[in-house]
Amino acid sequence: MSAKLSNRLSYERELWQKGLTLVAGVDEAGCGPLAGPVVAAAVVLPCGWSEAGLAGELRGLNDSKQLTEAQREKYYAILTAHPDIRFAIASVEVEVIDRINIHQASHRAMNLALAQLQPPPEHVLVDGRPVKSMRFPNTPLVKGDARSYSIAGASVLAKVTRDRLMREFDRLYPGYGFAEHKGYGTPQHLAAIQALGACPIHRRSFSPFRPVATEFGLFDSVGP
Repeated sequence: MSAKLSNRLSYERELWQKGLTLVAGVDEAGCGPLAGPVVAAAVVLPCGWSEAGLAGELRGLNDSKQLTEAQREKYYAILTAHPDIRFAIASVEVEVIDRINIHQASHRAMNLALAQLQPPPEHVLVDGRPVKSMRFPNTPLVKGDARSYSIAGASVLAKVTRDRLMREFDRLYPGYGFAEHKGYGTPQHLAAIQALGACPIHRRSFSPFRPVATEFGLFDSVGP
């Protein structure tokens, strides 16, 4: 394994060597889309990998955005079936996103995922910037999903879970193309919103649903 790939266990290894055996990586998927929930996942890799290294079947695990759909599905199956890996997945629905904002909703999803881990983690590696509401000692890592295998695993679980949900929503609300764009603001999606209006899983607090001033000084929005 290359030095770069080996270093993706360096944050975990440093904590393991301090005696913190329960180190979780946490990440979210779905902050940017115009529709659907935000999903977070937490992954705890076995501290025995401090010496042994990453399990061979997980070699190639990376930030979910750098993997193909087939690769994400493969790693999802390995991570969720591995007897020595613990994980949890949580989501926060559109109604809550609109009420508390996506930033707070993503943090809530992370905390919900971490709360499911039993025993609880002793330290958390967080993708991105600090999460003030996190009740566990934590280390924020910008672009952590490409720097830590624990966070990379969490990013895969969150992304695959959310993509599967969006395919289900595509069947419930046909015509928007959720199976293809997963709720992101693509030209196809924006055109569908213009033609069909909003559906129940659209985030009304997001543009283009937020009221906007018109030339008459009134307000209007896309959708019913």
